[in-house]
Amino acid sequence: MGNRVAREDYEWVYTDQPHADRRKAILAKYPEIKSLMGPDPRLKWIVCMMVAIQFLAFYLVKDLDWKWVLFWTYAFGSCINHSMTLAIHEISHNTAFGNSKAMWNRYFAMFANLPIGLPYSASFKRYHLDHHRYLGGDGVDVDIPTEFEGWFFCTRFRKFIWIILQPLFYAIRPLCINPKPITQLELTNVAFQLTFDILLYWLWGAKPVVYMLAGSMLGMGLHPISGHFIAEHYMFLKGHETYSYYGSLNLLTFNVGYHNEHHDFPSIPGRRLPMVKKIAAEYYDDLPQYTSWVKVLYDFIMDDALSPYSRVKRKLKGDVKQE
Repeated sequence: MGNRVAREDYEWVYTDQPHADRRKAILAKYPEIKSLMGPDPRLKWIVCMMVAIQFLAFYLVKDLDWKWVLFWTYAFGSCINHSMTLAIHEISHNTAFGNSKAMWNRYFAMFANLPIGLPYSASFKRYHLDHHRYLGGDGVDVDIPTEFEGWFFCTRFRKFIWIILQPLFYAIRPLCINPKPITQLELTNVAFQLTFDILLYWLWGAKPVVYMLAGSMLGMGLHPISGHFIAEHYMFLKGHETYSYYGSLNLLTFNVGYHNEHHDFPSIPGRRLPMVKKIAAEYYDDLPQYTSWVKVLYDFIMDDALSPYSRVKRKLKGDVKQE
């Protein structure tokens, strides 16, 4: 557990990200893929159902013993709340109401944010679009761990702790790497969320609040679904910076596992990404892929060649236009 990771820096490259060129090649050969772009009419109803399920869970846990509150927090609440963060990811690409109703998407994301307990949907939108546009961009892409994370979490035990603390680092990292001025939408998001949290406590007490907040923290830490944080872009194989996962957990995560397909076509809703792979199979079948997010977590911890430094990073050229 004390072996130190050999890697002492990121994987610096001097080429552009691969997704733009692949998107251009695929569209030239399969222009019908454009018909998959646009909003998913089912998404808003699925999100509303998930929010309603969590509201019902808040009511049901209020009278349980604490041991059962904690059990259901990890067994159920963490799954729903992590899934809800990926619904917000979907909405950030305007797939709920389309690009013509951008503000509808922003406020709907705040609604989806309510059962998570922590206001983040408005900030996530700003940083996530930068992640797509400038994948691996030094000082811009906050999905890449900080120098401190790469330096400190360099043994198996420390990597295990780092995975548990993923929600903390995702929250702090933008402030360290690429701080941005606070917007009115972010203030609105905070106001909505705090009002909801206080109202929930006033109505049903502390147990639903613990279920909500702990579910979010546990679901994004040491949890099978959180394997996607590592699987998406950590460099398990040299020369590959994005990986797809085609396992059953895509059913709970809006197909976020189809990650090469998503970065190639971010305007295509998750529900239609399997169709992209089916149409343009020759572009994806030979790329490295995963079948288990749990195995990804295990391999990341146990492989002494992997660490938070195992990310492709590039210096950006020209004008950088951020959200």
